[in-house]
Amino acid sequence: MDARVIVVGAGPTGLALACALAAQRIAVRVVDRAERPAPTSRANILHARGVEVLTRLGALGDLRERALSPVGMTMYARGRELATMRFVPDPREPVQALFISQADIEAQLRLRLEALGVSVESGREVVGAVQDADGVTVEFADGDSLRTGWLAGCDGSRSRVRELAGIAFPGAPVIERFLLADVDAAWDRSRKGSAGWFHPDGMLMAMPMRGRDGGGDLWRLMADVPDTGEHLSAEHIVERLRDLLRERAGVDDLPIRETVWTSVFRIQRRLAESYRQGRVLLAGDAAHIHSPIGGQGMNTGLGDAENLAWKLAMVVTGRADAALLDTYTPERRPLAEEVLRTTTANTRLLAGATPLTRLVRDRLLLPVFNLTSVQRRATRKASQLWVTYRGGPLGGRGSAPRPGDRIPDRVCFDAEGAETSLYSALSPAWALIADTEHAALAALARRSLGEVAVLRDPDAAAPMLVRPDGHLAWRGDDPDGLRAWLTGTLRIEETV
Repeated sequence: MDARVIVVGAGPTGLALACALAAQRIAVRVVDRAERPAPTSRANILHARGVEVLTRLGALGDLRERALSPVGMTMYARGRELATMRFVPDPREPVQALFISQADIEAQLRLRLEALGVSVESGREVVGAVQDADGVTVEFADGDSLRTGWLAGCDGSRSRVRELAGIAFPGAPVIERFLLADVDAAWDRSRKGSAGWFHPDGMLMAMPMRGRDGGGDLWRLMADVPDTGEHLSAEHIVERLRDLLRERAGVDDLPIRETVWTSVFRIQRRLAESYRQGRVLLAGDAAHIHSPIGGQGMNTGLGDAENLAWKLAMVVTGRADAALLDTYTPERRPLAEEVLRTTTANTRLLAGATPLTRLVRDRLLLPVFNLTSVQRRATRKASQLWVTYRGGPLGGRGSAPRPGDRIPDRVCFDAEGAETSLYSALSPAWALIADTEHAALAALARRSLGEVAVLRDPDAAAPMLVRPDGHLAWRGDDPDGLRAWLTGTLRIEETV
């Protein structure tokens, strides 16, 4: 067998999945049909949940220092300012969103992956995948083939892996055509926030971005336009956006020095019917696509990767039955459904297709975004720090935190009494947090799960076993109770 896992796609989701697997010493290979990493960036914000994932993967690096701090968007209609939607992070949380290029995030993940001994195999296009009882034979456009135990499709919205697995991807368009251009421009507009202009003909957005040299004159322009079916060159896209700046924002002339990237795309909402078909699994845009409004794509994909990684590692190492992978779809797909609903509703509302929609938007909805309480709730919603799996197959009942709930990072002490943090111990390890030593629990957990960091927290009300993705697995002080959870819920056969 050439690899225990082959990951197809070297975007943020695929790279994060590979990092998590490699950190658990799983033989993983990453293939991507592109010849080189994309220098441009589809996404330009990483919300708090994504920052947490990179932290646990050891892949955050200096992204926090290089990022712009997102402060929100000022919204205009009919020539007047309606509201400014600001980021208001939860003061109880030590992490917040970063305004950083997807290209920068991918580069940081590649560095981490290389440090773990894995390099991306570029220019390798998958054209076939045949499953049998023992694995998957993956075929490439150059005639080569590889044998793997598990195949992970992280290859985007047009996923070849999803197509080969026969997994349906139903959905519908939300907006027929969007124009995008990243331009270096001598614009005297403040770079402390983004702007959105709402017009009867559509919306227009401008977002400050960090330049390739770290400079501060790069802007992303986006606008929806009617789909005429005509092909637009980069020059036509930029000129059309200049016209729309005049028509929708009242900006007479934007001095553009350089066009860095342009794109024409359709906003769609699509959701895979399942994230698993036998030995083939999907994550990220291969499993779900939606409006970029709100910046949830990368956030959701990174969460997919981390959730899948620890389960796949348990199965590959023989610690758990393959049935554990059946918990992946019911834990992650409901979140994607929620993201699709929210982003679709918000996009349609902001686009204002009818006079009534525009009236509700401009007179009722947008003005409430000036309220700090609303800004705080919206920031929390976008962060995905609220995500819980308590209603899923690995969830549980009882007082909070319940099994499946996210456990925020906290200061703990290791076995030598040195101060550390929960997230520095997680991924690849599990963590057992307790107020005092619980040798029997620790020994049982290690025999069953492998690497388990035993951490002391004097404020812990009861011992907690935390999953590598930062969610509560089990809580209690009875070894028999833990054994029952391992054999019954996690389906580990041997724990003694």
